Amino acid sequence: MNLTTVHQGAQKRKKKRRVGRGIGSGHGKTAGLGHKGQYASAGARLPGITFIGGQTPLFRRIPKRGFTNGMFAKVYNVVNIGDIDALFNAGEEVTPETLAQKGLAKKRADGVRILGVGEVTKKLKISAHHFSKSALEKLKAKGGEAIVIPPPKKPVRNKMKPRPPKVQG
Repeated sequence: MNLTTVHQGAQKRKKKRRVGRGIGSGHGKTAGLGHKGQYASAGARLPGITFIGGQTPLFRRIPKRGFTNGMFAKVYNVVNIGDIDALFNAGEEVTPETLAQKGLAKKRADGVRILGVGEVTKKLKISAHHFSKSALEKLKAKGGEAIVIPPPKKPVRNKMKPRPPKVQG
């Protein structure tokens, strides 16, 4: 065997199966679907991975308790005040954008939370969406400033909007 014969006889493209072209085509009469049965008709779909015969699916059988707020939960980038102190100079302004540039709050999130882990040695001006009590105390002790970024305003729904006229037909 050599490199010139490795792919000899191997076809890259397989011919499409032409069904519904009569008996002589090799896929005539039932077009490869067999006689009658659930999957013989054109609109039949094979069952999904969760289908377990005719019995009630497992997900419907197990009890469902509690509540999940995963759809509404806010995700925050958590940054320790000690890490901010190590990367920023005294008097420098710290915002979510500058934190992302320095690599402290990189992932996509709804805001930034500042926690009080670590020590503060400089006077800093920090803007964030949330501060822990210990972070606020440590920041104020060194004469720093904590600015809380307000959440976005909720949209006001116009309850007095006129209804569209009904079409008489």
